[in-house]
Amino acid sequence: MNASSEESETRADHKEPPVAPTPPPAGESATATDGGHSLLARHLAVLARIRDAARAAGRPPGSVSLLAVAKTFGADPVLTLAGAGQRAFGESYLQEALPKMAACADRWAARASGRSEPPLEWHFIGPVQSNKTRPIAEHFDWVHSVDREKIAARLSEQRPDGLPPLSVCLQLDVSGEATKSGCAPADAPALARAIAALPRLRLRGLMAIPAPTDDPALQRAQFSRVRAVFDEIRARGLPLDTLSMGMSGDLESAIAEGATLVRVGAALFGARSRRPG
Repeated sequence: MNASSEESETRADHKEPPVAPTPPPAGESATATDGGHSLLARHLAVLARIRDAARAAGRPPGSVSLLAVAKTFGADPVLTLAGAGQRAFGESYLQEALPKMAACADRWAARASGRSEPPLEWHFIGPVQSNKTRPIAEHFDWVHSVDREKIAARLSEQRPDGLPPLSVCLQLDVSGEATKSGCAPADAPALARAIAALPRLRLRGLMAIPAPTDDPALQRAQFSRVRAVFDEIRARGLPLDTLSMGMSGDLESAIAEGATLVRVGAALFGARSRRPG
């Protein structure tokens, strides 16, 4: 498995190499088979990988959740997975995400008419720009990529009173790469404390995108550093419950080091179309 192919699941400035099989174009049905493999079959395969990795790490079933990264794909694949029980979906590009989210909400409500179905849960996982915080605060349930107090304060101020607190993760930079977002591990405890004090936000945990590598030992070393910061912040009294780390190429290593949520795009949807806009 190649961890480098997955970095673009949460970074807008990286391209992801083709991963077979290729999904249907955005907006078209995702239930048809493609090259003998369907979206639903890939979903089951990813869930099996998560379950097997958790078992290998001695962790209980259900201790790791799947975030389906649906950026650049249309509403149809999202609703296909929702029909199979997937509820949490990740987006990076606000311009693309908002109309998709509205279309999914309408169609999901119509499909669930007369039945008790939980709503879809939307996670923003891309870099957060200051001029985009209001629509993110108004429309998303989670934000994984908070790395500055200024951004957290804007999300707090702009979260509507009628909505539940916005769940947020502090993005950690464990690689030191100049192109990476995230706060330095040494700064994380103080920043976490500041974010946790803001109204209308709920600090849930940490998110990280380590430097890409094919070496499982190096993958685990980077994820271990994230877990160490997570444990330090918890020891200081903040009740974190989420470690958002691991993608299609390195989820087993992430789960071995304590990930509670993995962000998977390519292994579910296949090769991505060109970035919108």
